Amino acid sequence: MVKTERRYQIEELVYRSCLALDAKDWKSFLDLCDEQFHYTIATFSPEIRKDMVWLDHDKQGMVTLFTNLPRHNSDHSPITRHATVYTVEVDEATSEANVVSAIQVFRTLLDGGATELFAVGRFHDTVKLTDSAAKLARRVVRLETRLLGYGYHVPF
Repeated sequence: MVKTERRYQIEELVYRSCLALDAKDWKSFLDLCDEQFHYTIATFSPEIRKDMVWLDHDKQGMVTLFTNLPRHNSDHSPITRHATVYTVEVDEATSEANVVSAIQVFRTLLDGGATELFAVGRFHDTVKLTDSAAKLARRVVRLETRLLGYGYHVPF
């Protein structure tokens, strides 16, 4: 069983990661990540019967991505991430937790302000645990959505 305090700490980490990304506060997001952090966005394509990996970076790669975002021709419509933590499995031997969360991403269009469901999927997070903190060690975003349009470079 996961202790209530530990689960709360892990859930807070997941939710704070969404809030930081929603606010485009890249530094706060990276502060939630372990030094060995790795981030991947992938989806399964039934047409080619294989996984497609859309983004795959370590922590330094994420720093570079965030630094270069202003130089990209991007969709600037704000997005809002809604995560719901489903499962938390703590491995005391490795001081890590495996966490699965549902993610819904909504986009509010700049032209007209309509809000639409943009993407759905799951976070598969590995969380490194210490006595006082929980840090993201790995996040794999497994999307169900496979059509995002053009000009979108911000991680989920």
